[in-house]
Amino acid sequence: MYATNVTKKHQNEHDDGEPNDCGGVVDRRSGIDRRDLHASSKDLDRRRGPGRRRSDFLRAAEEGEMTQEQFMFLLAINAFKEANGRTFPTWTDVLEVVRKLGYRKTLQSELDLGNRVADWTEEPDTKSGM
Repeated sequence: MYATNVTKKHQNEHDDGEPNDCGGVVDRRSGIDRRDLHASSKDLDRRRGPGRRRSDFLRAAEEGEMTQEQFMFLLAINAFKEANGRTFPTWTDVLEVVRKLGYRKTLQSELDLGNRVADWTEEPDTKSGM
């Protein structure tokens, strides 16, 4: 009976070791590290590992030395929070502040977001729409 259960268990697994019927949950006792199952090919992973150095931009920001751009963004977010009585602005609020600062999407994205969203560009003098 035990050998039958083991055989059935292996039939319900993908080639990557993740079971079909678990919805992405991996039993830690199996020895499989869930972080290794879906390696991030995106440019959003900011964790440092061997051989990965912070950019000067990130290092300065983390050490409290802000660029003019970072300081202006911080002041704009604080002004938004004070004007609207919000302690924690939503992502839509942050996007509104960014657009009101004059930022527009004039270049193709450098991030790989897959095919979940279509990339676009707009003219530099486009109204903020807010």
